[in-house]
Parts: sequence; structure tokens; C-alpha cells
Amino acid sequence: MFTVNSSTGRIAALLVCLLTALATPLSSHADERSAVDDRKQAFADADAAKLVGPKDIPLAGQAVLHLPAGEVFIPQPQAARMLVAMGNPGTHGDLQGLVFPQSEQDQWFATVRYIASGYVKDGDAKEWDADEMLKSFREGTEEANAERQKMGIPAMEIVGWAEKPTYDATAHRLVWAMSSRDKGAPADAAQGVNYNTYALGREGYISLNLITGLNELPGEKHYAHELLSALDFNEGKRYADFNSSTDHVAEYGLAALVLGVGAKKLGLLAIAFGFLAKFAKLGVLLLAGIGAGAAKLFGRKKKTVEATTPVEPPQA
Repeated sequence: MFTVNSSTGRIAALLVCLLTALATPLSSHADERSAVDDRKQAFADADAAKLVGPKDIPLAGQAVLHLPAGEVFIPQPQAARMLVAMGNPGTHGDLQGLVFPQSEQDQWFATVRYIASGYVKDGDAKEWDADEMLKSFREGTEEANAERQKMGIPAMEIVGWAEKPTYDATAHRLVWAMSSRDKGAPADAAQGVNYNTYALGREGYISLNLITGLNELPGEKHYAHELLSALDFNEGKRYADFNSSTDHVAEYGLAALVLGVGAKKLGLLAIAFGFLAKFAKLGVLLLAGIGAGAAKLFGRKKKTVEATTPVEPPQA
């Protein structure tokens, strides 16, 4: 994972040529060159900063992720720059890092975030309505499509639940998954999916979001659960350590992690997925330092959809 297989000069030259060819035309040649250089540097910085498992990764002074062997972690600030380079605007202040697999058989990547929301009460998990949540997701995605179009990225649409929200009240873990595709794509077009897992703590929560293909989800979602199991809150920061007399309580309940926060992250990560897919078509992911597993993931997706969408891959 993130092994550079050719000289830096060759990588830079290939990236410049391919980014120029594939990126949306900008207002001037100077703007285009600047965008290409920024993206190229973001990937190079991520490669240099990577942490290889097995390794313990501290998260925001709240928890530790016991990164397994065979996976790499891109920390901040390189992780945020990498997401921006993949089409995700913003500062990503809650982002802790990105996880990628090394194996050619593992075809996913994941974001790790800590949100200092305060203690999130979980009582509403008994009352939520999955159909109403789905409606909210679709409305939020439609509103965000205007921003995607400004970035030169196809609009997306929510297909439905890949896994309805479920909550483990004993472990304080929330899981849900939503599938999406390019807006207006044929019904049989390949779909991407974000598989979201949340671990609640005393002062906030950690989000582990796995991005993969819908068809691959049954065989790959266990990686998200393994990462979740490899996460331990620090002593005094656990959900059970909550003190109602002193601790801040979040202004929203558990359902908002799906309806509000989740709706925003889903669309942005779909942009990142689509960006990477472009470069996998020509094998650039490996040359740029992205691992064999990720390259295989996006390359396979290209083969899946090129009969119906020869230019653009589906959004995840």
C-alpha cells in the first residue's frame, strides 16, 4: 500500500498529463496547472506520512485505533489535503485520518473522524423510522448536487438502504449503509456504498466510514467491524463514564448521526470515490502511491460500468 513503483519524476510527469486530461477545464491555464500541482503534492505528502500497521494510532486524545497489519493510516493534515484533492471541499477539522488496505484482494478505503459533540443520548434509537430517514437523505443529497456541479462532478442520487440503521445499546455502536449512483444512471448501473459505523464516547463519537462497491459490501463490511473492534476509548472517555452532573450533552440524539451528519458526509465521499476511479482507469493509483487494493477496486468498477457509462464511473 502506498508503495511508489517508479521514480518521482516519472510519477510527477504522469500525474500532470493525466490530471490535465481528466480534470474539468478551469478558467485559465495557470489555474489548471496550479490545481494539478496541488493534487499531485497532496498524494505525495500522504505517501510520505503514512503509518503502517500493526500500529496504535491515538485519536484526538479520546481513543486508540489498533491499526491491523496489512493496512495503512494517513494522518492529519495530509489526510484532509488528500480528501480535498479528491473533490471534498472544506477544512475537515474532525477528520483524524484515512485507512487503506495493502492487499490486492481488499478493495475499500475508510475515513476516521472524531466529533466532539458531547454525550449523545441514544434513547431515540427505539423510535426512529427508516423510511423517513431515507426521504431526508434524498432531499439533502439533491440540495448538495448544486455544489457538485460547480466542481464539475456529476450529480448523484440515493438508491436506498444497503443496511438499515441498527444500534447496539450494550456496546454503544451504530451501523448503517446507504447506496448511491450517478443521477439519471440506468437502473442496472453499478452502485457505490458508504458503510458507516459509529462508536459513542463520553464527550463525542468516532465515525469509521468504509467506502466500497455495493456488490462487494457483503464480503468487505467485516473490515469496518474489525476497525470498530480495534478501537478503544481511553480510560475516563468511555460512554459509561458519563457524569450527568458535569458533562456536556449533545444538542441532538442518535438519529441525527444518520439524518444530519451522515447525509453531508455521504455525498462528499462519493465525490472522492469518483475522483479516484478516474485515475484507476489508467493505472495511475499505483504510480501515485495508492495501493494495489485501491487500484484494483476502482479499476474493477470501471470494467463494470463502461458498457453503459464509458466516460465517468459511478459515484460511491
